[in-house]
Order: sequence, then C-alpha cells, then structure tokens
Amino acid sequence: MSREVEWRLHTKRADFNEIAERLGISPVMARVLVNRGLDTPEAQEEYLYGTLSCIPDELLLKGMKEAVEILQEKLREGKPIRIISDYDVDGVTSNYILYDGLKALGADVSYDIPDRIRDGYGMNVRLVEEAHADGVDTLLTCDNGITAFESIARAKELGMTVVVTDHHQVKEGLPAADAVVNPWQPLCPYPFKTICGAEVAYKLMKKLAEAEGKPLSSEKYLEFVALGTVCDVMPLNGENRILVREGLRVMEHTENVGLRALLEAEELLGNTLTAYHLGFRIGPCINSEGRLNSAKDALKLFLCEDPGEAAALAAETKHLNDERKNATLSGTACAIQIVEEERLCDRDQILLIQVPGLHESLAGIVAGKVRERYYRPTVIFTESAEDPEMLKGSGRSIEAYNMFEGMKSAESHIDHFGGHPMAAGLTIRKEELEPLRRQMNEEAGLTGDQLTEKIFIDVPMPLSYVNLTLAEQLAQLEPFGTGNPKPLFAERGLAVEGVKTFAGGKVGFLTLRNERGERVFAKSFDMESLIESIKVWSEHAECDKIEKCVKLDIMYRVSIDTYRDRKAECIVEHFRRSTVDDGKESS
Repeated sequence: MSREVEWRLHTKRADFNEIAERLGISPVMARVLVNRGLDTPEAQEEYLYGTLSCIPDELLLKGMKEAVEILQEKLREGKPIRIISDYDVDGVTSNYILYDGLKALGADVSYDIPDRIRDGYGMNVRLVEEAHADGVDTLLTCDNGITAFESIARAKELGMTVVVTDHHQVKEGLPAADAVVNPWQPLCPYPFKTICGAEVAYKLMKKLAEAEGKPLSSEKYLEFVALGTVCDVMPLNGENRILVREGLRVMEHTENVGLRALLEAEELLGNTLTAYHLGFRIGPCINSEGRLNSAKDALKLFLCEDPGEAAALAAETKHLNDERKNATLSGTACAIQIVEEERLCDRDQILLIQVPGLHESLAGIVAGKVRERYYRPTVIFTESAEDPEMLKGSGRSIEAYNMFEGMKSAESHIDHFGGHPMAAGLTIRKEELEPLRRQMNEEAGLTGDQLTEKIFIDVPMPLSYVNLTLAEQLAQLEPFGTGNPKPLFAERGLAVEGVKTFAGGKVGFLTLRNERGERVFAKSFDMESLIESIKVWSEHAECDKIEKCVKLDIMYRVSIDTYRDRKAECIVEHFRRSTVDDGKESS
C-alpha cells in the first residue's frame, strides 16, 4: 500500500499573469515561484537568472579579514599549517579546497581527518597533540571547530595558532581561537547564514588567493562547493542555489582527475548532472569512506593527479559504497521487520530500535529510511564497537518533534548525547534502552495530525496540460532539494485503462482517462505498491485485469525523458483512491 500522506494545496495569491508576462514564463511557473516564497520582482529575477555576481562580499563574514592576515603571515614565514576537517562530504570537500589552495600558494600544509569510530566528530585533543608533535605551527579547521573548546584550549597551551572556519550554529560562546570565520557567530553581518563548511572554506581561499595576488579563476572549486552544499542538506535557495547550479555545470567538465574518475565509475561522465546525482550517487561514495574506512581515502582521491591511480581509487570507493548500500538495505529490512512484528507504530510515537550487527556508522541512514517509511521520529541503536555493554544511537525526526529536546528530557537514561531538532546522536547503557523508550514516548505528546505527513501541491493541473515547453521551463527551477522542492501537480478522478510494467514490475506506465474523456499517461517507480492498492480497493483477492477497477487521484511531477527523443513525462509521486463519483473517502 502507498504511504499515507495528507494532500494540501498551496493557497498563496499573486498576480500570476503579470509575473508570467514580466519574466517570460507560464502562469504555472509563476505560481510555483510564489509558492517558494519568491514574492518580489527582485527575488524572482535572482532565482531564475542570478549569477555569481549576486553573492555578497566574503569580507562581510566576521573574522575573514583576520583569518586572511594570519594565513598570509604564516605563508611568508613558511610555518607548517595543518587542516582538520569533519569526515563527511562537506568536511572532505572543505579540506580539499583549503589544502589544494594553500599548496598552490606555496604553503607548508598537511591535513588530518578524525576517525568516525575512534574520535567522533571534530577536532580533539589527540589530534592537536599529534599535530604539535609533528611540528605544526597553525591549525586550520573546516566544517568543525566552533564547539572545540577543549582541544583549542590545549592548542593555545602548546603555543599554536588556531583559525576556525565552520558553519554550525554557535551555542556556548566562541572558542579561544586566533580567528573564527562562521556566519552564525554573534555580530556577523553576512546576510546568508545557511552556507556549508565547503563554502566558508571556499570564501576564505578566494580572499587569501586574492590578497596574495593570485586570484582564483571564476570556476575554481565550484564543483566541490556544490557537492558540500547538497550533501550537507543546505537549503537550495539564495546564493546556495547559484553556487550549486554553477558547480553542477563546472562538474560536467571538471579538471579534477579524481572527481572525473569517480564520475566515470558511477557512469555519470558526459551526462547532464543534477543535485540528485550529488546527493544520491557521488556524495554517498565519499561518505562511505568516512563511514566504513577512512575519509582520508576520499580526500586522497581528489588530490590524485594520475588517471590510472585515480581510476583504481574510484573503483575502490564505489565498491565500498556498494557494500554500504547492501548493509543499509539489510539493516533497514531488519528494522522494518522489528517494527512490523512488534507492532511498534500501534504502541509508540517515537521508534527506538536496536538493530543487531549493524555498523554504527550506518545507524543514521537506517533511521532516516525508517522515519520516511512510517513518518515517526526514529532512533536506531547498534552495539558500540568499543564497549559491548554500550549502545550507540542515531536519530532522525519529523517537523513536529524536537529530537534534541526529547533526548534532553530523558537524559537521566543517557550517558551523553548531542544534535539538533531533526537529527541527534546518543550513547546509552544497554539496560537503559527500555526505560529510555518508555520516557521519551510518555513525554512526546504528538497528535495524530502531527504524525501524518503533509505534502503540498503547487497547482491542480490536468496531465493533458503537460508538454515539452512547460517541462523545459520547470527544469529552470533546478537544482531541486531542501528549500527548493520539485514542483508537484495533481489531477483527480483518473480511470485506469492500462498498466505496463518492466524492471521486475517495479516500474511501469499507466494509461489513464480523465473526466473529459482524454487519454493521458503517467510513469511510476512504485508500480508494485500501486497495483497492490488497486487490487485492495477493487475488493478482488486476485485482479489480473485492473482496468477500470477504480479511479485514482494522482500527484505528479514533470520531467524530461531523453530516451530516443526529447519529450515531457509525468512521474507519479503519490496516489490515492479517488472520491470522484463514488462518495467514498480517500485512503
């Protein structure tokens, strides 16, 4: 059966015809722009036609001037600099930008990345002391550091210089670094706060290169900024949208040998790239190194200049990601089996599940998939690799539930935890799992409405209205992602006249007839669920001919099919039994 969602319609008002005429787009496109909160001519123009010149000056970032001056002094003096990043995609891309850029400026520079299992997130005292033992003078963080109070204090005790570049929110004041570059720090005038760590690193490198009289080319590092932005789930609006759009364009002809090899390994070289490819193809390969091996191997790939060696490294990275995908599928299936067998959704609002044998680095991915399936805040626990008496958990939440606060309310059962409203991690003793589950659920207080996902339709629009011109206009709205979702349309009362499946029955085409008697077509990547639902709704145990069994309401997106020839197609995103003509409630 399809996942139950509540269908809602955007009701924002504007003069859509005026917007369409002014921008040279269709009224449908104008509605979508307004639905995205773009309600001024300036915002609409920048969204559609913005360029790199629209991005604010890097010196508006508080601490940028000081960071540049410190690094210039270290370059002149030949002092050893070490970059320390996070182990995810944003961390690896940040590290690459700083390392490659500083190397090009003649710096004595090295890098380090924490081990996910051994070190956990961010710079720690061990990494600081190792750097000092290696003769490092200056520590430069990226995608971390804003909460590294203890390790930065240790670095200062050892007489080291510390420059922090980060993008995470400031919660407890600033560490005692020599310079901090972070748009979230108090009194920072930079107008666009939600940038990723790679973009902060890029801005620093851009100003440093400029100060050294060796300005970066307009396209330098943009593909890595785009990769970090998408994979760190930054909102794709404002300057993020511009940088990702331009970065995707640059990536299609990237000169980075390692990235080209990874694109080739993923069979993407020569294709038109989208944010989907970054978030679901390239990004997971990089993340798999940090999850199952070492993120240093991903950085090594980007720094590789030999095509043969790069091809071998990319193949290893892809193989590791395939292993990660298989382990994730297995872990997700196990978690779902537990939910179903124990009927957890009937009992709990917050799902806390221990998955035996799951690698702890995959707990967050599995939690996200279980959350998506059941629309319940979910915490997945695995046995700690360091201490078999402990469990490590990773949680993913829904809009109505602040997971960080939920854990805080039950912290008497938790050894330590941290995170944000939508994602958090924790460590507990095994015997505390059941008391923790009980308390978090007793205090959750979520209503049935809050536990029902809401999906917003941009425009109620007949499928017959879709053509290649409209599809090409809608493609201008890419890149899609957080903060810039794909436009969704809907039509009610469609009679199913035929179904054609392929790919083992998972994918297929629907032949439909609308209320005006027009024959229309749609493609589904969830045909098994759709056919199963129709069988149930038509009250047949076996329904070999599903034609005209039931009418459907279809929520769909518009895409461009380039197979054989270029044409528009409608992709089913959600479906339900239609209420048209039969008076029955939708499922």
